[in-house]
Amino acid sequence: MMNTETNPDALPQLMGEFKPLDEWQAHINKIFYGLRGGRVQDYYQTFASADYRLAHALASDYYQRVIAREQAIGDRQWAIGRTSDDPSHSPSPIAHRPLVVHEWGPGNGNLAACFLTHLKALDKDGLVYPRIRYVLVDAHQAILDGAKKHPDLAPHRERVDTLCAEASALASVGDGTVDRIFCNELWNDLPAKLMLRKGNEIEEEYLRPNLNEKKHAAIDDWAGFVRAFDEQNVAALEAFPAFLEDIIWEKEYRKTEWKDVPYRKTITDFLKQIDEHVLVPVNLGAFATLKEAKRLLAPGAIGFSSFDAGADELAVMNDPEKPCYGLFGGQYSFMVNFALVGSVAAHLGIRSVTTETQREFIGRSLNTNVISLMDLLASYPSPQSLRPWEQDRLIIKTIQTLKGRYRSPYQRRIELPIRNETPPQERDALLAILQSLGTDGIPDTVAYLTEEEITGSMAGLEQLGYHRESIMASLAMPPQPIDYRHVSFE
Repeated sequence: MMNTETNPDALPQLMGEFKPLDEWQAHINKIFYGLRGGRVQDYYQTFASADYRLAHALASDYYQRVIAREQAIGDRQWAIGRTSDDPSHSPSPIAHRPLVVHEWGPGNGNLAACFLTHLKALDKDGLVYPRIRYVLVDAHQAILDGAKKHPDLAPHRERVDTLCAEASALASVGDGTVDRIFCNELWNDLPAKLMLRKGNEIEEEYLRPNLNEKKHAAIDDWAGFVRAFDEQNVAALEAFPAFLEDIIWEKEYRKTEWKDVPYRKTITDFLKQIDEHVLVPVNLGAFATLKEAKRLLAPGAIGFSSFDAGADELAVMNDPEKPCYGLFGGQYSFMVNFALVGSVAAHLGIRSVTTETQREFIGRSLNTNVISLMDLLASYPSPQSLRPWEQDRLIIKTIQTLKGRYRSPYQRRIELPIRNETPPQERDALLAILQSLGTDGIPDTVAYLTEEEITGSMAGLEQLGYHRESIMASLAMPPQPIDYRHVSFE
């Protein structure tokens, strides 16, 4: 962020005027996905982009809960039949109605593919999988087109539909028609405001976009570029040099105009618990999806789950140094204020909202401790002291060491480009290792690893320089102040 008072020469050309942060975030989102919808993984990976363990945990949880719910229905019907003279009250061990599952923000389709594959494998008696209608929901057609092309979705194609719409406004979907909704790292992608308390007033962050001097010089038709940017004309913007990472955002703070902001009392009551001048994320897009999920879920539905990064403690929200957002490929990604999400859920009449870490959810499904490969790498002594190419070498050799312990049921080849500054001999050795990893190993750096996979590879990890005590501490580490969490309700 820049401010004209501190660096006026850093802002050579305006691209727009000051608007609330959530408005510019929605504007940039549409352009980002229009230009880069098929290459999202080039800018960030989610825990379900290549790995399968979140999807398998969701499938196991869903299968078990559907069977339990519908066995209970059968038991009640059996009891009614035994106490009634009406012959229509016959035993029915399980219902046969369709099961509609929504995934909001399907990414590259990997979560859907692994969920359906594992659900089918679990459902040996054909009680659940044949009744599934799995709907991929996204506001960007390019994302839906890419997700449907995932090769592992091919066997399930007759069960998969798409719906191009905002998850917060699914007017074409009837009330009480959905059995299960989940979204993975969607909330941090939806519009959010950054608000602060100043005396008795609530202010919010406003932004104004500028293009840096070098990129501005590379654009011949500046008026045409600004017009295309203002109109979100993706087809026209494709003719210009890539620019999203070159935007410089000015910021200022203005009094909040509440007429277009829902949940005013809930938000202001929350901010009364926060010190003055401390910015807090207000995830309006997440709130809207909660309201829509409540409308769509059928009576007795299995429910809603969201997985995202954020914090649920007031002490964290009250920290002025907390990272409220990040920029990935020029796109905003917001921390989720789970504490405020809970307050809005209560306002909406959503009861029994539960929150746990994503690790806990997956670990409970596997009945073991899990950490991500990134967590394991972070336990290495002073990883920041390694040069970038040495960090790459550590990643590749760590994956090599775990080969044989981690075995994916899916065919995925990890993609790790070798840096240009890597010494030639090291480059050749690392390329050879990557080639030897095959297609059933760790698929990316955010894949989940079990305690058994790690401890079974401990000797090799220690040879690389890891310390056993640090690894075991990582496996037992408590939730972090800002962590990936699972929020759910029935």
